[in-house]
Amino acid sequence: MKKQFLIILAIVLVGVLPFSCSSPLNFKMIKMGHAQVPSHPVHDAMVFLAKRVEEKSNGKLRMKVFPNQQLGSERELLELLQIGSLGMTKVSAAALEGFAPTMSVFGLPYLFRDDAHQKKVLQGPIGKQLLLDGEKYWLRGLTYYDAGKRSFYTKDKSVVTPSDLAGKKVRVMESVTASNMVKAMGGSPTPVSYGELYTALQQGIVDAAENNPPSLYTSKHYEVCKFYSLDEHTALPDVVIVSTKVWESLTPQEQKWLQEAADESAEYQYKLWAASTEESMRELEKAGVTITYPDKAPFREAVKGIYSQLEIDQPEIYKIAKAIQAVD
Repeated sequence: MKKQFLIILAIVLVGVLPFSCSSPLNFKMIKMGHAQVPSHPVHDAMVFLAKRVEEKSNGKLRMKVFPNQQLGSERELLELLQIGSLGMTKVSAAALEGFAPTMSVFGLPYLFRDDAHQKKVLQGPIGKQLLLDGEKYWLRGLTYYDAGKRSFYTKDKSVVTPSDLAGKKVRVMESVTASNMVKAMGGSPTPVSYGELYTALQQGIVDAAENNPPSLYTSKHYEVCKFYSLDEHTALPDVVIVSTKVWESLTPQEQKWLQEAADESAEYQYKLWAASTEESMRELEKAGVTITYPDKAPFREAVKGIYSQLEIDQPEIYKIAKAIQAVD
């Protein structure tokens, strides 16, 4: 029994080391962990990233991707990056707000006008600065992945107006901004790890959740929640991050390879995401999910107070939000 425990412990420790070296080939291996299942489009993008890193470096720099929370939840992965025990991760911007506070701006409801506006912001000066804001917390953003728009899915009936959330326990990520949004709409925000959400829905720990179409489909949450209401309250991007401890241990050339590969993987992921969203919507309909398109005006009205309070409590974040909304 003791021997078996030691073997398992050794496997785990190897899994979270940021680098491993192969003496005959003399290459560096960066370990990357994330929470999504292997069938999710963001996983495919990370595999593509790993492939491009190896190609660009002629095998001198490589990556190994660990999906499905094999190395921990999003919070745990970020903590591993901070101490340099893991090389890279991909997390929702919401998961970052407890680590890099300015990232919380992305969790504000109805921040972007449309997809084109969001992409312009992310690829422009504001988006690039926000990626680097986490460096002081040992988390360097490399690029953004598209994570679509988040909407509510429920077990018993469609959410047509915010009042339909009254009394419902709604799963949210560990995000103050997300909790405030659900409260403003009348629901009861309940943080639950993504990996535990299916069971939480089954057991009634939560009555509803919110996410994008590919995540609802690939997670199979639709087996429990048969109502999907596309209010599209937030458009949170995913963020590809490298530990600053690992980044600073790379040579300038290795950093260049990694950044270029990340940028290329983002373009690839945007295409994957669009196709996956279309496929997911078709499959959800086939699975008997009732999909509705509620009027967004009542939802926008319900969350107006969040911006007013933000100006008082977090003027820096409010300033960034206004700058984002001003981008043409």
